[in-house]
Amino acid sequence: MIYQQEHRELMRTVSRLIASEIAPHVEEWEAAEAFPAHEVFKLFGDHGLLGITRAEEFGGQGLDWSYACAFAEAIGDITCGGVPMALGVQVDMATPALAQYGSDELRREFLVPSITGEHVACIGVSEPGAGSDVAGITSRARKDGDDYIIDGVKTWITNGMQADWTCLLVNTSDGPIHRSKSLIVVPLDRPGVTRVKLRDKLGMHSSDTATLYFEGVRVPQRYRIGDEGRGFVYQMEQFQEERLHGAAGSLRGMERAIAQTIEHTSQRVAFGGPLLDNQIIQFKLAELQTKVELLRSITYRAVEEYVGGGDVTQLASMAKLTAGRLAREVADSCLQFFGGMGYMNETPIARYYRDSRLLSIGAGADEIMLNIIAKGMKIASPPPRATQRTVVAPAAQAPVVAEPAPAVAAPELAATS
Repeated sequence: MIYQQEHRELMRTVSRLIASEIAPHVEEWEAAEAFPAHEVFKLFGDHGLLGITRAEEFGGQGLDWSYACAFAEAIGDITCGGVPMALGVQVDMATPALAQYGSDELRREFLVPSITGEHVACIGVSEPGAGSDVAGITSRARKDGDDYIIDGVKTWITNGMQADWTCLLVNTSDGPIHRSKSLIVVPLDRPGVTRVKLRDKLGMHSSDTATLYFEGVRVPQRYRIGDEGRGFVYQMEQFQEERLHGAAGSLRGMERAIAQTIEHTSQRVAFGGPLLDNQIIQFKLAELQTKVELLRSITYRAVEEYVGGGDVTQLASMAKLTAGRLAREVADSCLQFFGGMGYMNETPIARYYRDSRLLSIGAGADEIMLNIIAKGMKIASPPPRATQRTVVAPAAQAPVVAEPAPAVAAPELAATS
């Protein structure tokens, strides 16, 4: 067990905050298809919850990642997926590389207000033509004096409409695909940035999701995080925390769905008795609860090794894969036991069914996790890479075909959320 008394106190603090300040507004935010991110993040920032693992000199608590895991698990108490996902982007997706590799000046300018909740952050990796294939992104930053000029498109960006800045992965050279990319902090109020809200999503209705267009956006080169050309490596490192967060953050939602199903089937009478009296329902719920505990075990083990400085690429990928697939199984099985009521949007299980589906897509699709795991087992051969790629022009949404690219080694694959 990775949690001690201090972890449990943190989790109780989060749960109380959710009960008093978040839960009363969830239905309103779901209907509006957005929540007030600055207001909510400031609330969490005021309680010291957005910088749990960050250095104290920048306003963080300086704690190890097991406390971040406790936070991720606790925000699963929120009865929708959009708000906890947005918080996860802030603490474990958009800011880890900045916190570890950014200059002190850059951290003071962007990390500090993100820890206090005054700034909302987002991560800009996925593109219309490059989701799982991170190495295939085409957004570019060229140098002009002491600045970068950025052109490109990023999509499926959580927090994108309200974010103050994005941690943007772009090509900064024409070198090898794994050494040609950099992470750059880009304030989203700069001329040349256009935001378009993505609507009518299957789930995550309260989540603010956008496509971001960058056309001649100028930022100083000092906004680059770490070394030029190391952005791909930094992003792969960020993914480990993102995947651990996703696995830990899924636990309470699954447990809540199982508990709601027990309550419903114990009260719903059919064929002369409560539905829960049927052994098939009892056994299925028992099986699901067992699998949730197994997921908890591998997640805690991965976090323990991560805190100890180990490479958790395999374990984090296994936990993320398991979480996505189990969430789908829990949602589908529990909705089935609700019968017709499960098909109604007014039923909490219906929302969970919609929201939980993203976990197998974002932060690395199931197939990407399997590819990473197979590579770690040394049984995977790299897939052939296409000799021609599609580039989406920033000013026009129609794709254009670029010149054939030279043959290169197959890239590491990892989808974003």
